[in-house]
Amino acid sequence: DGRDEPLGLRLSLDGVTILMPTIFDPSELRTDVTGKVVRYLQDNGADVEEGTPYVEVEAMKMIMPIKASESGKITHAMSPGTVISAGDLLASLELKDPSKVKKILNFEGALDVAAVDIETDGKAAVDNILAGYKGDAEAAAQAAFADAADLASASATVVDAFNEYLRVETIFDGKLKDDVVRQLAKDNSASLESVVDINRAHGLPDTRNKLVLGLLRQVETFSDRFGESALPEDLLAALDQLSNLKGREYGEITIAADSIIRQTKIPAFEVRVADLRKQLLDPETDIVALAKSSTLSAGVDLLTSLISDEDAKVRAAAAETYVRRVYRAHRIIDLSTADVDGLIECTWSFRFADVPEDQSVVRNGILSVVPDGSSLESALPKILDDFGGKLDSDASPDTPVNVVHIALVGGSDVAADEKAIADNKSKLNMLGVRTLNTIIPVAKKDPLYYAYPQCDGYTEDPLRRNMRPTFHHLLELGRLDQNFDLERLPAVGRNAQVYIGSEKSAKPMRTGPPQVLFVRGISVTPGLVSAGGATRALVQGLDELERAQANSKVSTQASSRIFLHSLPELEGTPEQVAEQFGGIMDSLKSKLADRLLKLRVDEIEVKVRIESTDDNGNPIITPVRLSASSMEGEWLKTSAFIERPDPVTGVTREFCVLGDGKDSVCFLDPYETSNVIQTKRAIARRVGSTYAYDFLGLLEVGLLGEWNEHIESLGDDTTIPSGVFSSQELIENEDGELVAGARAIGTNKEGMVAWVVSMKTPEYPEGRDVVFIANDVTVKSGSFGVEEDEIYYKASQYARANNLPRVYLACNAGARIGLYDGLKEKINIKFYDNESPSKGFEYLYLTDEDYKALPEGAVNAHKVDEGWAVDDIIGEVHGIGVENLQGSGKIAGETSRAYNEIFTLSYVTGRSVGIGAYLNRLGQRVIQMKQGPMILTGYSALNKLLGREVYNSQDQLGGPQIMFPNGVTHEVVDNDQEGVASIIKWISFVPKTTNDSPASRDCADPVNRDVEFRPTPTPYDPRLMLSGTEDAAGFFDTGSFKEYLAGWGKSVIVGRGRLGGVPMGAIAVETRLVEQVVPADPADANSREAILPQAGQVLFPDSSFKTAQAIKDFNKEGLPIMIFANWRGFSGGSRDMAGEILKFGAQIVDALREYEHPVYIYLPPHGELRGGSWVVVDPTINEEQMSMYADPDSRGGILEPAGITEVKFRLPDQLKVMHRIDPQLQLLDVELENEDTMDNDDGEALREQIAAREELLKPVYLQAATEFADLHDKTGRMKAKGVIKEAVPWARSREFFFYTVKRRIAQDDLVSKLKSADDTLTTDAANDVIKGMCSADWEDNQAVIDFFTASASDIDAKIDNVRKAAIEAKIAALQASL
Repeated sequence: DGRDEPLGLRLSLDGVTILMPTIFDPSELRTDVTGKVVRYLQDNGADVEEGTPYVEVEAMKMIMPIKASESGKITHAMSPGTVISAGDLLASLELKDPSKVKKILNFEGALDVAAVDIETDGKAAVDNILAGYKGDAEAAAQAAFADAADLASASATVVDAFNEYLRVETIFDGKLKDDVVRQLAKDNSASLESVVDINRAHGLPDTRNKLVLGLLRQVETFSDRFGESALPEDLLAALDQLSNLKGREYGEITIAADSIIRQTKIPAFEVRVADLRKQLLDPETDIVALAKSSTLSAGVDLLTSLISDEDAKVRAAAAETYVRRVYRAHRIIDLSTADVDGLIECTWSFRFADVPEDQSVVRNGILSVVPDGSSLESALPKILDDFGGKLDSDASPDTPVNVVHIALVGGSDVAADEKAIADNKSKLNMLGVRTLNTIIPVAKKDPLYYAYPQCDGYTEDPLRRNMRPTFHHLLELGRLDQNFDLERLPAVGRNAQVYIGSEKSAKPMRTGPPQVLFVRGISVTPGLVSAGGATRALVQGLDELERAQANSKVSTQASSRIFLHSLPELEGTPEQVAEQFGGIMDSLKSKLADRLLKLRVDEIEVKVRIESTDDNGNPIITPVRLSASSMEGEWLKTSAFIERPDPVTGVTREFCVLGDGKDSVCFLDPYETSNVIQTKRAIARRVGSTYAYDFLGLLEVGLLGEWNEHIESLGDDTTIPSGVFSSQELIENEDGELVAGARAIGTNKEGMVAWVVSMKTPEYPEGRDVVFIANDVTVKSGSFGVEEDEIYYKASQYARANNLPRVYLACNAGARIGLYDGLKEKINIKFYDNESPSKGFEYLYLTDEDYKALPEGAVNAHKVDEGWAVDDIIGEVHGIGVENLQGSGKIAGETSRAYNEIFTLSYVTGRSVGIGAYLNRLGQRVIQMKQGPMILTGYSALNKLLGREVYNSQDQLGGPQIMFPNGVTHEVVDNDQEGVASIIKWISFVPKTTNDSPASRDCADPVNRDVEFRPTPTPYDPRLMLSGTEDAAGFFDTGSFKEYLAGWGKSVIVGRGRLGGVPMGAIAVETRLVEQVVPADPADANSREAILPQAGQVLFPDSSFKTAQAIKDFNKEGLPIMIFANWRGFSGGSRDMAGEILKFGAQIVDALREYEHPVYIYLPPHGELRGGSWVVVDPTINEEQMSMYADPDSRGGILEPAGITEVKFRLPDQLKVMHRIDPQLQLLDVELENEDTMDNDDGEALREQIAAREELLKPVYLQAATEFADLHDKTGRMKAKGVIKEAVPWARSREFFFYTVKRRIAQDDLVSKLKSADDTLTTDAANDVIKGMCSADWEDNQAVIDFFTASASDIDAKIDNVRKAAIEAKIAALQASL
């Protein structure tokens, strides 16, 4: 690896770094870092010794000394405070030994290396390119098949190449490169060379992609080259994998592979023509019905091959079917066919179906067949004469309305055709021909279509090329080209067209004109406004968009618009159809939101045709345009219009708003270019985010999705309430206060906006309010200035004042940086030496004239000879410097207060810098989008400071791969719709206000069912204990548990779930071995990634911190907690002690002591709670809120039984038990008592027998001793000693805790009301009041809940009496004190 640096060429070879300097001159002391000179350590002109520091520089906020490389007399080249870059000269030396200066010169001779031609065969060239080496991709693709003699060998070659390409690219597709490389290194730790090989191959994408595209082009020729149309299965499988690559960089490859696959699925051209011919000859075939049939869609083009069929009946039927199909949207009055010299001729008259008959113009058309293009010049005049003879001589329209179609069956040349048509221009005008169309059938392929419109002087229109004759009208392309330069892209569907529209602009734009991607389609399938039909049509449109956006010509910020013209006539009224469409679009937006966002869809239009009658009772089609548009700001807002077409041209003159009494509001605009909102939307997309105001639409879609999911889980007839979502923007009034109101979207001048959003949710169907605050990245890059800080501050205060949840949508550039720009052109410099400016300057100054022209207070200055020396620059605008930092501090403090008082949540939708990153952390709960890094300094700035390219993306500094494992980010999402859905899901666990109890939602999962998943003695996934599996239900309601902070402190699992609909926080313990990954720092060459194993059931520093943090978050959310305690203790090794395990473990106690809601500690089956881990969750920490329970198969104690036996039941104690119980040892002990009467050998033998017996029994007695110790840890003893409240079997724990929690929430609510009524009451006293009223068994939770429900009015009366008594007591006390 090598790279150029200011000091020379730096090479890395086998881990050794070598610097090849451009010059080696020890008399020049240069810096190799970027930063600032702090001070020189030697006086100017002083002697300095080799290896002695001579200057201090600041880099990366660190002071670094730089040492002299040789000895000599130093001369300073910079002034203290000067900004320096790598390679700058800091000082020069007058060397003691001048001979050490060595100049490095370029080699100008000739290298004595013989030129050798390297010959590689085609396959080797392909392999080299795929391995990541440069080469001629096109030549390699051609050469690869040089020796291919048949389809099998050619297919084998290309399959091998495709599979090798896929082997590498599928590893990276859709993933962050850093994550991929880290995982590869982990998986291939024993063979890192393979990791290097994979990265080298992936690092040459352009050449590899060109090679694959070249190979795909070769595959397209296989049928012609080898005479076989079917491709081998392994090749089709490889093509399928290529077509499913997701990254934009693979766009052209996926399109090409998909096209080949589609072609293989289409029957041979000859087969399709033969089937259609047979259908036309069938006497039972209804030509009119066939022309309207949805099955004919692809066969329209086949009809052109049958117009010149040898059978006259086929020719006539094909011509009639073709005309009726092409003019399907019109009303054909009459149609006739005739054979003229063996060539078919078809004439017809027609009207526009959507124009009243008394206003409609009768139009005429002719379809004639000409043998070939060479005959057109002679045949066209006769065709026009015959056509003129059939026209009504009295009907001479003012504008051209007639059409001429000519089939050139033998092929043709467009230039020659255009000349022949131009020669007959006057006759065409005289006959009122609006468009002349030519059809050129092509053997075994679809025909070519050309159009020569009158508006272009009967010259060929490239935009209409290869487009069926009426498509231009039906697809309303005339509306597009008024404001856009259109370029057509390939489309999959024959009834669909795709265009890139570049906005027409007289002014050149730096990044090119804005683009719009138009997908236009015609539907001949009925049921488009049904849920199923609309879904199919929209998905097909999105598929076309997906394919088109892979094209390299399409900008990544291009807006997308879909238009679909439905030709089948519908029944009903426009109002009914519009209402139905609105409901369907709401559902589709919810289902397809991810794709709509990804593909940047800003408008969906559906034009439908409704059957009705005109004022005279004649049938007429009413065109209705159904629209879902973001053009005015609100995301895909639905609306409907009745169209009023021009009677002559058929083009819509005006669109009249349908519904809400707005029928009089009519307008006509061509597709407008980017308005302010579209421009802002494009800016937001450019930084990878969504326009701030569009989040309101996403929230509504996400809320509908949450409702649909909830209703599906219930499986009943629950419906979504009306008015499920609404919002009001918080806007400053004249007094500077934020009030709820409305203003036009995009008119905000500040880069911060806020709303109060009202949502009817499953847990609050009556509605709840949430405050949303968002950076508007389209205003000054979303940076924080004084005005933005004030809006954020006041909106957050509004949320706190009303006890509402507060969500912050973050996408910003940090604190705003500014200068007094008006002063730049006036400032002057006073140099120490005008002849040598490098010696530095004394001050900056203004001339007397410029100084006096400035507003008062703009600068502080004092008088000097040159004018006024500037002491301080104040500026004219508030918000260009340190005041922005003051504002940042203000909102940082406000966010910290908000976390303590209300629910706070941040969603990082784009890059969030400096104060923006801190606000996310201060709000604690963070959802991060994959493309939304949180950083303090940009990577390019860090690279500049380091003097080399170390970091290559912001993600390396603050992307999810950093913030998720370190616990800053709680959840990672792929896109903004997923992010919004996560916001709504999280809010669903939170009470409406901080004063409310947790809200439960209806639940179909019965609370009295058993908990079916049972923890095992061996390691298992504890998440399954909470959520269950497909076969065994878990503790929480099915589908309700959601894990958070999954990337951090992996030995503990935290999340939120519902128990019988009641929201709860949950903490569980990982029983399996996990790993903590500490990434390497690219800026430190000696840094290495560390992978630290962490045992299950043990608290480590990170998992202790995570547990404490989760408890604090749950407390602020007002949630009861279930802690499934299963810890053997804390990790006490030196690494973890140095890692502050004591500090973080103590924080668990602090968090529980401060907890204000019920906390239930439960020891699950085979769980154990021992030592310090018991201490930090013991209920005595907060007896008012905490209680502990255990499954009969759980254990609790100081040490594990094996450890206890080592301390309290050691081997001597076990031996005593052996000798007391074992009969053989008892006999041997008796014999040993008579040892004095034995020989020495007999006594020794006896002792050996005892020792052998003891050795034999040791294992079983150790087991017995362990069992003895274990019996001290069982649930019975825990209950007897009062350390747990109850032994609760796991299978019935769900029902038990549901009623416990439900009763406690209701009881705490009553206690709160009583204490509010009488502030002298303690919690115990309030409970005694409630207990005194309760007629049910106080220990029966379900009975107490029933009593609270049945006696609600009596309890309310009691609380009212307590309030009155408290007031009377206060009055009496005041009177007594007088």
